[in-house]
Amino acid sequence: MAAIRLDGVTKRFGDVTAVDDLDLEVPEGEAFGFLGPNGAGKSTTINVVLDFVRPDAGDVEVLGFDAQADSVAVRKRTGVLPEGFDVYDRLTAREHVAFAAESKEAAGADPDAVLDRVGLSDAIERKAGGFSTGMKQRLALAMALVGEPDLLILDEPSSGLDPAGAKEMRDIVRAEVERGATVFFSSHILGQVEAVCDRVAILRGGELVAQDTVEGLREAAGGESSLRVTVARPSAVDRDAVRALEGVSAVGVDDDVVSVSCENDAKTAVIGALEDAGAGVEDFETVEASLEDLFLAYTESEDGDASGTADEEEVTA
Repeated sequence: MAAIRLDGVTKRFGDVTAVDDLDLEVPEGEAFGFLGPNGAGKSTTINVVLDFVRPDAGDVEVLGFDAQADSVAVRKRTGVLPEGFDVYDRLTAREHVAFAAESKEAAGADPDAVLDRVGLSDAIERKAGGFSTGMKQRLALAMALVGEPDLLILDEPSSGLDPAGAKEMRDIVRAEVERGATVFFSSHILGQVEAVCDRVAILRGGELVAQDTVEGLREAAGGESSLRVTVARPSAVDRDAVRALEGVSAVGVDDDVVSVSCENDAKTAVIGALEDAGAGVEDFETVEASLEDLFLAYTESEDGDASGTADEEEVTA
């Protein structure tokens, strides 16, 4: 069973189509990255999944339930860390988590244990109005974890966290997946997504443009990687000759390092060309395309700008 399934979902706000005929399936028990430039429709999609916004067309199923007809059942089994979460200034951290437990009818939840897990054990009795941005983000994550939900929806979960906090968040995501939960992870920090997600989907202009593992996206985008070659005589490098090789898309030289974007089959020819030119190859390494590279390849428009339908905050307000 898929944890989330969208079939032909369309959502418009006036003349703006935020999500356009979207088919999306998130397998159970995975960490699933959901990416897209600003205005691509990510927040609208999440709101549709949570039944905060009703689609104009299409069907939405969450954890085997109809997202609209069975929204209460879905929310009891779902933990949500929304982007821009705010706190109740006069409530303590423990009271926030206790409120979340009551809302989910999670009678056995231990607020202290959950707060300790997200690094707030020293602030359990503090009122949240005095929390830093990072502490508020940790508190929101604690509330999402209450009741061991089957589905976690995390929208920009690293916002406000320092590097140590971001690492703790990644560790929690991995632990939740090991427990059997599904994590739906939306973030603009692509390194975080690449570090924890089994599979990713990329949205552009309200439409799904890619869905696969990172390795699968890499192959679909042409299988290019960056070949970094250390040479003894950089002045001997003939960039035009290397660029003319089949499978090579870009060549750069920085001091004694030649960087070549190329398909895997072209690597031997590149090294051979550098040797033939007298550059003196001393060492080389392959750097696979990062998720950021792939994201740009799938989302940049012809004029080089990331494409979206409109400012999402405007159309969802």
